[in-house]
Amino acid sequence: MKTLAFNNGDQLPIIGLGTWKSKPGQVYQAVLWALEAGYRHIDCAAIYNNQSEVGQAFTKAFSDGIVRREELFVTSKLWNSNHRLEDVEVGLKETLRDLRLDYLDLYLIHWPVSFKKGVEFAQNREEYYTYQDVPLEQTWEGMEACFANGLTKHIGVSNFNSSKLNEILKTCKVAPEMNQVEMHPFLPQDTLVKFCKEHGMLMTAYSPLGSGDRSSSIKKADEPSLLQHALIQELASKYACSAAQLLIAYHVARGIAVIPKSINQERIHENLAAGAIVIEANDMETLKNIDTKYRFIDGTFYTGPRSPYSLEDLWEKE
Repeated sequence: MKTLAFNNGDQLPIIGLGTWKSKPGQVYQAVLWALEAGYRHIDCAAIYNNQSEVGQAFTKAFSDGIVRREELFVTSKLWNSNHRLEDVEVGLKETLRDLRLDYLDLYLIHWPVSFKKGVEFAQNREEYYTYQDVPLEQTWEGMEACFANGLTKHIGVSNFNSSKLNEILKTCKVAPEMNQVEMHPFLPQDTLVKFCKEHGMLMTAYSPLGSGDRSSSIKKADEPSLLQHALIQELASKYACSAAQLLIAYHVARGIAVIPKSINQERIHENLAAGAIVIEANDMETLKNIDTKYRFIDGTFYTGPRSPYSLEDLWEKE
């Protein structure tokens, strides 16, 4: 398995198992299957509301000798309602209790958006904090404290554009080491990838297969299919693999970690096996020039008249 190196030499397996949308009752078995198959990178988040079951799977895997804790790379994320300085460590400790772990390998600020304490998902203006109320620098200070206290080995962000990253970089003592964003051939994020590389940050691609199984409330009726796109299908046929495997291999070729989600044992194995597929340079160039540009997770659920945030707070201008 190819790995990516952090600044201190720690290694991140480039293919991980994503757990977003994996329901309780399903995620326990999915994580166990993944660990048995050889995955050593598991991506979690508090808002997925399934970390307790993921933690049960970890405990089972450790006790059965499938994997040792030090062999496993676990990522989780700070939810929007814990952005105040005094709440950041509280949020991480809750995650550690759920996951039954003593530390995380990587902790990320999930979104550059802040809710008031106890709010799972803000529905009105009164449930949001603004950047004036809770500056990103304050949240990052809490992340640095978690790092200093040994609760996580690495800290980073998710869904941050270069403007928001620069706000942190101006005042931070420990620079972000990871930015996890939506990425695939329809959304290659070239400008942001260049920025992160220049500043020594690794990147992780979420929704690498187009997230077709997400809630209909955050889908558009006319959105394109990544898996069914003619070029993806053509290249999958050329490399004798599935469209999903081709899309995973695309990120491996770019040196970007990728976290496809699955609760199907066969597809869990297939996704990991995609790491062995080597896409030729000319085919990568063809994918770069694909005729469709689209963002599946468009962030509009955080914007509008009931929110102090805009899409410019979230996404990079390409």
